[in-house]
Amino acid sequence: MRKEIKNKLQKSNFDFIIGKIPFLSCLSEGELADVRRGVIEKQFKKNQVILYEEDTPNYLYFVYSGKVKVVQLSAEGQERIVAIRKRGEFFGEMAMLDGMTAPATVVAMEETRVGFISAKSFQSHLLQNRKVLMEIISMLCSRLREAWLMLKVLSFAGAEQRIRVVLKNIGDQFGVKDQRGIIVNVRLRHKDIAELAATARETVTRSLRRFVQSEEIEILENKNILLKPAFFKEIDV
Repeated sequence: MRKEIKNKLQKSNFDFIIGKIPFLSCLSEGELADVRRGVIEKQFKKNQVILYEEDTPNYLYFVYSGKVKVVQLSAEGQERIVAIRKRGEFFGEMAMLDGMTAPATVVAMEETRVGFISAKSFQSHLLQNRKVLMEIISMLCSRLREAWLMLKVLSFAGAEQRIRVVLKNIGDQFGVKDQRGIIVNVRLRHKDIAELAATARETVTRSLRRFVQSEEIEILENKNILLKPAFFKEIDV
């Protein structure tokens, strides 16, 4: 009975992923069944490392629940957030495609459940399908644009403007619209925002305080940030 419940949960998780990721939805029912049988699921605690930079490329990873941050570490061990992945998104695709080691470390931001597809399954079921390849190319273009946008953010002269753009991007990715504006539906520490904006945590704290005073944002009871219409008028991308 317990095994049956577990199998149903695994199928539900994988079916949700299929609906979110175009290169999986290209597969036939038989191919999806083969891939699903090879999926491994694992639970990670907050701040637990899921994938280390320079790891051997053995798996493609899917976020079934929770959120993860993709980070790069300096020689001194300082962390900089490169991206955040939520439920229905994936990571580890670059290593799967070129066979090189992972370009960044991935860490759970909260209790997170991840599905693993082996490199062998990825190559036999995904890379042999032309439609899948076209979707993967489209995905890579999207990720490249994301990287370009990050470089553009870092090129801004003012730290406050970088913080504004980072908040907007997070709102685009995790935002929930209501009559007041956009609620950033992910709790970020000032340190997290500082890493994304390449600035100091103290600068983020001061800037957020100014945004609140000018009624551009509001810090809600659950610590989520509400981006009001006035906030977007001040962004120069």
